[in-house]
Amino acid sequence: MRIATLQFAPKLGDVEGNINRANELLKRGKHISLDGQTRGIGIGIELLRPDILVLPELALTGYNFPSKEAIKPYLEPAGAGPSATWARDTAKRLHCKVCIGYPEIEHSDNESEQPKYYNSLLVVDETGVVIHNYRKSFLYFTDETWAAEGSVELGFRKLAFTPPDEPKSKSESTASTVQEIPTSFGICMDINPYKFEAPYTAYEFANRVLDSGSQLVILSMAWLTLMGKEDIAALNGKPDMDTFSYWLNRFMPLLEKKMQHAGDIDRHTDSHGASRETGTKRTVIIFANRAGEEPAADDTKPPARYAGTSAVIAVTQRSRMGTSESGSRVEDGIDGVEEGEGEGAVEAKIACWDLLGAGEEGICFADTTAGPKMVFGLRRRGGSGEESSGEESEGSG
Repeated sequence: MRIATLQFAPKLGDVEGNINRANELLKRGKHISLDGQTRGIGIGIELLRPDILVLPELALTGYNFPSKEAIKPYLEPAGAGPSATWARDTAKRLHCKVCIGYPEIEHSDNESEQPKYYNSLLVVDETGVVIHNYRKSFLYFTDETWAAEGSVELGFRKLAFTPPDEPKSKSESTASTVQEIPTSFGICMDINPYKFEAPYTAYEFANRVLDSGSQLVILSMAWLTLMGKEDIAALNGKPDMDTFSYWLNRFMPLLEKKMQHAGDIDRHTDSHGASRETGTKRTVIIFANRAGEEPAADDTKPPARYAGTSAVIAVTQRSRMGTSESGSRVEDGIDGVEEGEGEGAVEAKIACWDLLGAGEEGICFADTTAGPKMVFGLRRRGGSGEESSGEESEGSG
């Protein structure tokens, strides 16, 4: 699958300007990095030919609204409004699915009831049809000033994709070529403990991903950072690794428990670009964050500053080889291990195809049929299953 996210720095309330900036960055494209330096002309989004494009949380309106009154002029009914229009036009132009974060208003059939506001994620298919609308269910402090909680049950849906080298349009595709991908959706704070009151190790979102058998996870984010502007500049285009490590930690169950889903988003390759092996499973996770900063509602407080660091990764589980009672080598595979058998039957790794800088604007891109740029694991601390960095809860959005 070919996956793209657009990481940019939308300005609060400047919908038209943010649309123009998004279009400009997509046209400018993904720049090739040589010897650690970004050089040459970028590869535009049309040439990248993504199957799916994911934008950040509240992508075209900005995020840091302090109240219902402040965000009210920018609310959109599901499927109607500037965000939906842009998503439809872009999806039809690129022949790909588009996911975009936006502020939703839902009017009640009962005129005496007040409308509800949600922090939502709209999903549009290749023909411009709205196929899903997810509402953020774990609200951050900023969301609580204006939004209602959504339902976690709407955080899962099977998305239909045409495998590589097959026609993308519905008119050309057949039932035998379309692949249904179990997909989980989340918005930023959703991956944190509920209200920061649930235990850190409850892993509510990650466990829902496992229980649903999701092979694809889409996260639209406006994740904050505690770094100052000078700190971000000093990174010189590099990612905020504390934030990235924290995100990985929130998916620890995918490293520690056996995935039970069947199939894969790419039928013929694994996370290393090699032939698919029996007993190998993976879940691809898209972190689509924003960059830049927005003014605080209170002039005495620092501006809201965002961590960037958008990434496309996969948690891969590979069967370990064991020895049978007769002495012959056997593959104690994920599929074949019965409940209650040892956890050591699985080797888990993290593959990463692309990872943007903290202050960078541009396209994060992955072709998951190709080999990743990095493959790595996590450092453990005291047997807790947590990484040695990135436990600051303030960095959500």
